[in-house]
Amino acid sequence: MVVSCASNPYKKINKEYRKNVKEVAKAYLEIPQTKEELNYDTLSITDEWVGTTNFSIRRPNFVIIHHTAQDSLGQTISTFTKTSTQVSSHYVIGRDGTIVQMLNDYLRSWHAGRGKWGNVTDLNSVSIGIELDNNGFEPFSEEQIASLLILCKRLKWKYGIPTANFIGHSDIAPSRKVDPNKYFPWKKLAEEGYGFWYDEEVVYPQINPLDTNTSIPLQSSDSLPLDAFDPVIALRIIGYDVSNPALAIQSFKLHFVQQEVSSELTDLDIRILKNLYKKYL
Repeated sequence: MVVSCASNPYKKINKEYRKNVKEVAKAYLEIPQTKEELNYDTLSITDEWVGTTNFSIRRPNFVIIHHTAQDSLGQTISTFTKTSTQVSSHYVIGRDGTIVQMLNDYLRSWHAGRGKWGNVTDLNSVSIGIELDNNGFEPFSEEQIASLLILCKRLKWKYGIPTANFIGHSDIAPSRKVDPNKYFPWKKLAEEGYGFWYDEEVVYPQINPLDTNTSIPLQSSDSLPLDAFDPVIALRIIGYDVSNPALAIQSFKLHFVQQEVSSELTDLDIRILKNLYKKYL
């Protein structure tokens, strides 16, 4: 018995978790008081209470992916179990692929902070947070991404999360966050059905000269027909907060371009954006 207890260093924090869950559950059990019961308190809006039998628990509709910006899985777990840090996540995935779940999927994690995606301004209330053990300046391991794909598959199946709603922290908080970093394989995730990616055969069209069977990649869009395409509107349709267009462009490029993340849109960036925004319509 002594060995069993000693082998679980998180026994105390798990006990605290159960205590906090009970406190949260009290809010679901509370019956709203009527005006009469509150002696006509001017803040009460309930004249009569009748409990409906038709309801269910709220379900997450987004998955937001982060990197931890720390040096180890253990350090991240330590950070997420300290009250003083006021930060948490539903899942943490180690470099070796270990998946640590830290919160029930239905509970509200404190991982997104201030941010916006489309018209949603409280992402914590509608999302699941996944943290990848990564200091922010290094590639992600194959084992880590393999575990992430397994987890995303389960979450998408269980909650019916739309393909478009697998996004990064930097997507929802352009002015504050850059995670997951430029090494994150968004294309690989999109190929598995978690988030969108652009059609490379469209973005990099081929010209077939009349006198040869070879193809020459089109390097510039200067010769393409002009249209009324508005990049800011396109970014807004995808979901970005465009109150500061330059920051929105940087976040877009961090996700979909990755090699270069300035606030200027190149010809290539515009082709990528044109191809992508139609997927979100």
